[in-house]
Amino acid sequence: MFKINDNYLKLPGSYLFSTIGKKVNAYAAQNPDKKIIRLGIGDVTQPLAPAIIKALHGAVDEMAQAETFKGYAPDLGYEFLRKAIADNDYKARGCEIAADEIFVSDGAKCDAGNIQEIFSGDNKIAVCDPVYPVYVDTNVMAGRTGVYDSAKEVWSDVIYMPCVAENHFAPELPKEAPDLIYLCFPNNPTGSTITKSQLQEWVDYANKVGAVIIYDAAYEAYISEEDVPHTIYECEGARSCAIELRSFSKNAGFTGVRLGFTVIPKDLKCGEVTLHSLWARRHGTKYNGAPYIVQRAGEAVYSEDGKAQLKQQVAYYMNNAKYILEGLKSAGYTVSGGVNAPYIWLKAPNGMTSWEFFDYLLEKANVVGTPGSGFGPSGETYFRLTAFGSYENTVEAVDRIKAL
Repeated sequence: MFKINDNYLKLPGSYLFSTIGKKVNAYAAQNPDKKIIRLGIGDVTQPLAPAIIKALHGAVDEMAQAETFKGYAPDLGYEFLRKAIADNDYKARGCEIAADEIFVSDGAKCDAGNIQEIFSGDNKIAVCDPVYPVYVDTNVMAGRTGVYDSAKEVWSDVIYMPCVAENHFAPELPKEAPDLIYLCFPNNPTGSTITKSQLQEWVDYANKVGAVIIYDAAYEAYISEEDVPHTIYECEGARSCAIELRSFSKNAGFTGVRLGFTVIPKDLKCGEVTLHSLWARRHGTKYNGAPYIVQRAGEAVYSEDGKAQLKQQVAYYMNNAKYILEGLKSAGYTVSGGVNAPYIWLKAPNGMTSWEFFDYLLEKANVVGTPGSGFGPSGETYFRLTAFGSYENTVEAVDRIKAL
């Protein structure tokens, strides 16, 4: 008789954003006259930039002609896109990343979940707390996290690195040495960042203890301050200890188009085995590549028109972030983030739990956010709002909250 992977049965409840969706849909069904403003899920709202639309149309036309038709993509992705990524995201910043160290995919979420497959099941993981749920949940599915303590909402074999107000929502080096370290900066959900010197400490630490850093840089386009690194490869020694995940979702609005990439330098080894070769084997076996038309759209992100247009889009969302940040501060909320990231992290008022504040905002202001506890135990009593709505809805949502 067949058996299931019973690690899935260890997962508490459903995926965070599925739970939120069910609660919001139930409220909307009971209150059809209410205008609900959603600032919970980090989904973009602005249309694709003209340069990207032009590239998509051009690629579609190519697919209509036998001479230019494309079938399966190369395992790593098309050379034109990988070269554009290497030149613009890395070489332009003085980082030594070659095109053949870049693996094109359909998004950073998939890569964040799949990357753990190339590591042994007995590796110990360390995560920021609070953290993007995919990092922990996919390691639960792999049987790497031990036993779940429902009272404390922690896993026995996971090293949690609290990111709280006292340390400015930036993790400290763990006392117990991990094998895999998940870092995300600018951070989701807190919107926090660390300086280049702080990130260098993590790189030095990982090389010292023999750990691998899985670095999620999905929000690097939103960095506005100096001395905040855009990539971990700005740090000396990162090529021998770091894997970087990137996405086109938030910098170019590709949440519905799907495109991302993972960087694995060939210097990153376990003994004589390169992680690059393992990921290439996994990639070639389980994945047929992002569509040609989408990769052409990705190439347009790095065109002069694309860069200018996307800079405007990022500015649009960060203007929303500024309105949320300043508006809630003026209303007496304790707020952070929103400067180098499109997320605002606020303290729930009056001793409310995260879910109590979620229900309160939904019922009293018809505004949806994300409970901080869904990102980990240190997120309890906190709440995340996103800047990805329209400016008009953002203003209305903040004004509703201020009026409570």
